[in-house]
Amino acid sequence: MVFRIGHAPILSDLWWSEMTGSLSSRIPSVKGTLGHSGELLAMGALPRLESQGGDFEGEGFTVYCFHVSACALAITSKSSARAYSSEPPQSVVGEVESSTVEEGDPPIDPLREAADTLDIRVGRILKAWRHPEADSLYVEEVDVGESEPRTICSGLVNYIPLEQLQDTKVVVLANLKPRNMRGIKSNGMLMAASDEPHENVELLIPPEGSIPGERIWFGSEEDKDKQPDAASPNQVQKKKIWEAVQPHLKTTNDCLAVLAANPMRTSAGVVACKSLKNARIS
Repeated sequence: MVFRIGHAPILSDLWWSEMTGSLSSRIPSVKGTLGHSGELLAMGALPRLESQGGDFEGEGFTVYCFHVSACALAITSKSSARAYSSEPPQSVVGEVESSTVEEGDPPIDPLREAADTLDIRVGRILKAWRHPEADSLYVEEVDVGESEPRTICSGLVNYIPLEQLQDTKVVVLANLKPRNMRGIKSNGMLMAASDEPHENVELLIPPEGSIPGERIWFGSEEDKDKQPDAASPNQVQKKKIWEAVQPHLKTTNDCLAVLAANPMRTSAGVVACKSLKNARIS
């Protein structure tokens, strides 16, 4: 049985591997995260090996990993795991060509697959006020295209004046589990950019013409129709999808919101913030 492995850029002095399967407990320095199908996706860096490769203990499969200048190709159903630093053995190439790679297949991007299960929407704040029991929190009623507005609590009191929130379009992460925040149930999160010391925070801004309730996606304009169904709040929590995606969200030098190199989009254009460059998004 052959599984496909994707590949991604990483520092040149590291080995890396990304695959479906439960390998993180068997290979050192591999960090576990979750793929969209619910299977464990082992991503991370293996220690540098000599050119002849090295063996790792495994159960039921061989892992072929290559230096960043090459590609990881396949996991095959054999009894040990081996990492190579140059061209794969010809037998492996044959197995991959016959069992794994089909001409025209798009590359696998586990990060995008995870991000595409997040329900990120255009929202519009209908009303905002100070939380009566928490000095650092606002409470907002937000139109996200549903029959009733959502109540969301946001820790923005120290960063954004209350009057700037009224009747403002925002970006809402809508498939988080509701949380009780000092007696008020918060059902979602306003997404914002912040600088490294977290001294300056700005809400993400949908482009002009964006419609409340529209689901936001990452990538090109053509990717809009390729979105899978959003994960349930329970799945997002259990699989730690937001925790896997969030570190890769940032703004560019032009203050545009991106996931790695993939722009965050609505039908009206790319999401941005007002002025924070190369900022993290949460």
